[in-house]
Amino acid sequence: MNVLYKIKPEKVFRFFEEISAVPRGSGHNDKIKEYCENFAKQRNLKNISDDAGNVIIFKDASTDCKSMTPVIIQGHLDMVWEKDDSCNINFETDGLELCVDGDYIYAKGTTLGGDDGIAVAMCLAILDSDDICHPPLEIVFTADEEIGMLGAAALDFSPIKSKRMINLDSEAEGTLWVSCAGGVRADISMPISYKENENQTYIISVSGLHGGHSGAEIHNGYANANKVMGKVLEMLSEKVDFNIVNINGGTMDNAITRDSVCIVKSSNDMIPEFVSEIYNYIKTDYVFADPQIIIRAEKTNGFKTAMSSESSLSVVRILNDLPNGVISMSKEIDGLVETSLNLGILKTEKDYVSFGFAVRSSIDSERDALAEKLKNISDKFSCNIVLYSEYPAWEYKKESELREIMSSIYKDMFNKEMTVTAIHAGLECGLFCGKINGLDCVSLGPDMFDIHTPKEHLSISSVERTWNFLLRVLSNI
Repeated sequence: MNVLYKIKPEKVFRFFEEISAVPRGSGHNDKIKEYCENFAKQRNLKNISDDAGNVIIFKDASTDCKSMTPVIIQGHLDMVWEKDDSCNINFETDGLELCVDGDYIYAKGTTLGGDDGIAVAMCLAILDSDDICHPPLEIVFTADEEIGMLGAAALDFSPIKSKRMINLDSEAEGTLWVSCAGGVRADISMPISYKENENQTYIISVSGLHGGHSGAEIHNGYANANKVMGKVLEMLSEKVDFNIVNINGGTMDNAITRDSVCIVKSSNDMIPEFVSEIYNYIKTDYVFADPQIIIRAEKTNGFKTAMSSESSLSVVRILNDLPNGVISMSKEIDGLVETSLNLGILKTEKDYVSFGFAVRSSIDSERDALAEKLKNISDKFSCNIVLYSEYPAWEYKKESELREIMSSIYKDMFNKEMTVTAIHAGLECGLFCGKINGLDCVSLGPDMFDIHTPKEHLSISSVERTWNFLLRVLSNI
């Protein structure tokens, strides 16, 4: 590809471009795992991999850092696969089409995978270099972080000896994240029945939304297309009878849904006009947060069956009953979300409709209470609910030598204070701290924007500054 040729730091971006050519979506780790294994083998570096898709690569300390104690550098291999409707990429076989626009790198029509590909690229660049001062390194690449931290949960921690860890899964330069929310995934399944239906078919769509990371950006008030669709259908049901054929929106529970589509059948030919009226009413709610929202309905062909009236009504009602977005704000840290959830997946299967949530909270009891609320709603509608991929909150440590050293180095390099804060998004640090007693852990990274959306872009200059900062840290810890 050579799109990033000679962009500094050259080695970092060379590896970023290489892994961008490797399919590495969540649940599809085989090729990137093989890439990392071959990378280590070619450089005679000890490495361990497992069936979960994790890879650990070890490197001895550089000559001038032999007396230093080991450090873990950690990032995840998988990325969120999201694309524009006009993009024809096959994520399972095709690499990303990287582009550069001034200071930013993006991928044409898709997510960039800077989350967390830039961490992987930095680690590979360190492992590939002989002129970097560093302590003994335990580079931990985890799999399937984006779908519940499955790799970290399955990881055998016994080969890891370090009590210090630098996680590279942050998206704000100059910020050390030192605490994060815990979470759990929730899948709700509503049984449905179908009947023959010869009425006119209409396709109702909600599109043009911003989307984003359901942890880092949930406080921005971006519209969730699935919840908007629920409101549209509720308001439409007050004007006209219809039966749902299918309803679908979103592919990742940790991405705020940008598009949702519902196909309905009705004998009333006023549906497009009614939906237009509803659109004019709803769009005022998002004039600032999501001004590009589009809601439309148009005739289409096909489909000889539709859900029964009872099933259609239940789908509309549960969509409007299910909570979404910010539930509560932190009472200790201004502006920090404490508890939230995101309806990221709405999908019609053969005989049921599924609703997929990412639930987050910095207080485990509040996370559990929100999951219980989802269970109660599920029971109300005779649905099945499965809770899985639970992970703990990463609690703030009052004493952290690593945090103090890195803050001091940052002040010396950039003549300003480093921001030390918490984040609502989930990080694997909580799982690592739960498995490694006494682990001193921080998270950092360069500026990235609009992650988990096709608008994702990564700042080149921020990567260079973060890289130089990381190298200084490694030579002084």
